[in-house]
Amino acid sequence: MKKLTLLKVIIAAIFCSSCTTYLVTTDSLTTQLAQVDSAALTPVTVRGPLGEKYNYLANPIDIIKVTDKKGNEAELVNKPSIEIRLTETSGKKTIFYFDRIIIEDNKLYGVQSRFMSAMSKSIPLDQIAKIEIQDGKKNFNYVTK
Repeated sequence: MKKLTLLKVIIAAIFCSSCTTYLVTTDSLTTQLAQVDSAALTPVTVRGPLGEKYNYLANPIDIIKVTDKKGNEAELVNKPSIEIRLTETSGKKTIFYFDRIIIEDNKLYGVQSRFMSAMSKSIPLDQIAKIEIQDGKKNFNYVTK
């Protein structure tokens, strides 16, 4: 019984420590994506967890400037497993893949699925209350970028 409890504690500790959540302000995100519009997207090939490949257009951002919960600045390498969670002023939350977002016409446009590009959404920048970014640790990797 003690072995099972210890195993649960170890798994919980690994799970909790592996997904650090960072914050970014709307102004910072807008600045970082300032040169990225639909014409600047680049074709990429991504390998999924089962070896399957996906081809899509991604933003060319290599480094994401973020802040941890203590206010320390950090940089994340953009990769297909990076997720961005937006909380709107209404409280509604939306998750996008970071490499699939752009900002145009004072709106953030993003795709919510690797499998279906039609699952896209736009959110006006003035309706974004909080932006969180984390590496979801999903086994997606760039084959070409």
